[in-house]
Amino acid sequence: MTKLERIPPVITIDGPGGAGKGTISYLLASRLKWHLLDSGALYRVLALAAEQQSIANTDVSALERLAGGLNVSFQPDEGALGARVLLKGVDISQAIRTETCGNLASQVAAIPRVREALLQRQRAFRKQPGLVADGRDMGTVVFEDAPLKIFLTASAEERAKRRHNQLKDKGFDVSLRALFDDIQKRDERDASRSASPLIPASDAIQLDSTDLSIEKVFDRVMVEARKRALA
Repeated sequence: MTKLERIPPVITIDGPGGAGKGTISYLLASRLKWHLLDSGALYRVLALAAEQQSIANTDVSALERLAGGLNVSFQPDEGALGARVLLKGVDISQAIRTETCGNLASQVAAIPRVREALLQRQRAFRKQPGLVADGRDMGTVVFEDAPLKIFLTASAEERAKRRHNQLKDKGFDVSLRALFDDIQKRDERDASRSASPLIPASDAIQLDSTDLSIEKVFDRVMVEARKRALA
């Protein structure tokens, strides 16, 4: 067996928030029985931990230290078609899914030194038999050698509607217009940041999920996985 054959394969699912990355990644990891990395959750966890410890997003050194010591793990949550996020063994899945936390995470993610501190932590999730990595720069920075890269997107209007329905189902009272405005601002910030901007990798398969069901998106991704002998 060659050295390359021993390296666990990775499928990256990148794209903006609300495009369906989380659900597709969970379904894919479940079907393949691979490990799952929700990289966006790492930034949300960092943002939440920083808020809890009263660390400002301008205190780069403190954020860098905090990022390097995050004890994060993911556990399957079949009922939610996703993964439970645990920080030091405590389930913080709901706490990190607020819009406030998401916006703080986007701001923190724009800091190069913080991204570097989390880079090795993300790569450590790469284990046999394989990894499905969900994020914004998985295919462009973290796992550049991934044999399959998907860039999943949808219109801002559709993503706002999806997020609105998710939050309503969880009992949050939010404005659809406010969500749409937040998504547009976050998209602009993520796409224009100097560190790992939100862009598709040159070899990524681009899928627009605006008018597609989760089942159809999943089927298309599985077709690409089979082409590469990953499924």
